[in-house]
Amino acid sequence: VHGGIFATCAEMLACGRQAYRRMSTRSYGGLKDADRIFQNIYGEHDTSLKGAMKLGDWYRTKDLILKGPEWAIEQMKQSGLRGRGGAGFPTGLKWSFMPKDKSKDTRPSFLVINGDESEPGTCKDREILRNEPHKLIEGALIAGLAMRARAAYIYIRGEFYNEAVSVERAIAEAYQAGFLGKDACGTGRKFDVYVHRGAGAYICGEESALIESIEGKPGKPRLKPPFPAQHGLYGCPTTVNNVETIAVAPTILRRGPEWFSSFGRPRNSGTKLFCVSGHVNNPCTFEEEMSMPLRELLERHCGGVRGGWDNLLAVIPGGSSVPMIPKSVCDDVAMDFDSLVAVKSGLGTAAVMVMDKSTDLIKAIHRLSHFYMHESCGQCTPCREGTGWIHDILGRMVTGKAEVPEIDMLHEITKQIEGHTICALGDAAAWPVQGLIRHFRPTIEERIRKYHEAEAKEATA
Repeated sequence: VHGGIFATCAEMLACGRQAYRRMSTRSYGGLKDADRIFQNIYGEHDTSLKGAMKLGDWYRTKDLILKGPEWAIEQMKQSGLRGRGGAGFPTGLKWSFMPKDKSKDTRPSFLVINGDESEPGTCKDREILRNEPHKLIEGALIAGLAMRARAAYIYIRGEFYNEAVSVERAIAEAYQAGFLGKDACGTGRKFDVYVHRGAGAYICGEESALIESIEGKPGKPRLKPPFPAQHGLYGCPTTVNNVETIAVAPTILRRGPEWFSSFGRPRNSGTKLFCVSGHVNNPCTFEEEMSMPLRELLERHCGGVRGGWDNLLAVIPGGSSVPMIPKSVCDDVAMDFDSLVAVKSGLGTAAVMVMDKSTDLIKAIHRLSHFYMHESCGQCTPCREGTGWIHDILGRMVTGKAEVPEIDMLHEITKQIEGHTICALGDAAAWPVQGLIRHFRPTIEERIRKYHEAEAKEATA
């Protein structure tokens, strides 16, 4: 290299190969305690305002706000943070959709925080709500003012009674300290935070159904467009973000987007709360770097699979709505958005459900199909009718009382549901079944064959 320019093409290619080798040999995981955003996720320290400030919350929040909305949004874009609620949409980009010129649009803007954590297997947001509520409230203030909102509504799942009490106590402390209200953090800006309790409906985790619920209506998703950023809560511009997404924002702005984006692979930046359940020796919720290999993640934090790695049968890597992956895929897959999409699954909420060889996979997916059938709001015909058909057919396949051609028929039903509904509940009902058929079709066929053999033997007896 001479004067900042490659002297020859050979030098340029050699430099490119070295960079690729560095990137391909980079290992992910082993997050240091100093880099953990959530310092009190297990509730080992004081959860009050005093305790939160000792851990770094509310530190120079006024300075962050006074740098302006454009600065905050640009920092979030540079950090590479993608939504932690399941969809993985770029957070900074989502914030930028809100109206910027209030002289043209005089309607108030709102931030809505989705704490309706009802996805089976998911248990990360509840830890934030009950153990780190001030991190969430500070994030609500910073994110809300960055979007020029006047208030934030924290929608908490109805079953989360203790969590709602914890958040309401923290909000009262923040008002008393002057962090919220008419002169939030001394910035001269008015900002309020409210808690809204849900009533236990899974469908209210969908952003427009959640908005309907806050307005006092049945939780049924809205047709889009218009999107919430144009016509959301009470007909006003609204952004809906997940609890974890909002809670990490203050730390990102304090420590800088370069710090946050240094974790994980490109397009999969940052740290993430993972919650692991099922057949592991130590089920738990923990924060770790994105892109960590699944096997290492389970062995480092959860004590490995019950009975050893070779006893693993399958894993649902992102909550009940994503397709399962077999052990052969789990051996090498990394825990991030793009890696899991490449193996026809998804990171979702990073709720890892581990199933060893004692698991009846057909019965497990049948149980999930019952959940989605029960939670369908009934607006869309494919979801309303199709979830029932899936449940009935899988119910017969559990015992083997079916025909092999019905496997293809079941798959076709899921394809007719997927992408043909107002919201993603239809997709969530279809994908677990597709994963079962994709990877464990021989298991279903064997179950059917054994049933018919037993029936024929009984008939001739």
